[in-house]
Amino acid sequence: MAESIVVDSTASKQEKYDQLIPQILALIEGEPDLIANLANISAALKETFSFLWVGFYWVKDRDLVLGPFQGPVACTRISMGRGVCGTAWKNGQTLIVPDVEKFPDHIACSSLSRSEIVVPVFSRKSKAVVGVLDVDSEHLDHFDEVDACALARILLALDV
Repeated sequence: MAESIVVDSTASKQEKYDQLIPQILALIEGEPDLIANLANISAALKETFSFLWVGFYWVKDRDLVLGPFQGPVACTRISMGRGVCGTAWKNGQTLIVPDVEKFPDHIACSSLSRSEIVVPVFSRKSKAVVGVLDVDSEHLDHFDEVDACALARILLALDV
């Protein structure tokens, strides 16, 4: 098991993901515990990019329920269609929000959050959305297609 994540801090965003993804895949390879893997993914992303908040919400009944995360205290439950996470879950699509204050029905778990990306986690068997990866930044317009593609690639490695 890796003791630390090593990524060149001077690299471009794409280069950082290119260095990080193989390390995350190695970290979770062979580990069957989903919670452990979600926790390590959250930690690796937060450590590498210094995001404000990185974490998972998991579908339980009719809500997204807070799972492993790194960052300030977060909202515990989110209904389908509410906020960025609930909307990404409902639509089954990645959402990139450049300015959370302009997103209808944004749920402000932290007043420091300025932009956000939410990527659905799909079940391999049912193809249904079983959770979402939520990443918040203190900076406006922080996320783009580089993040969307890289985060989706990481989530494909999950055995759900």
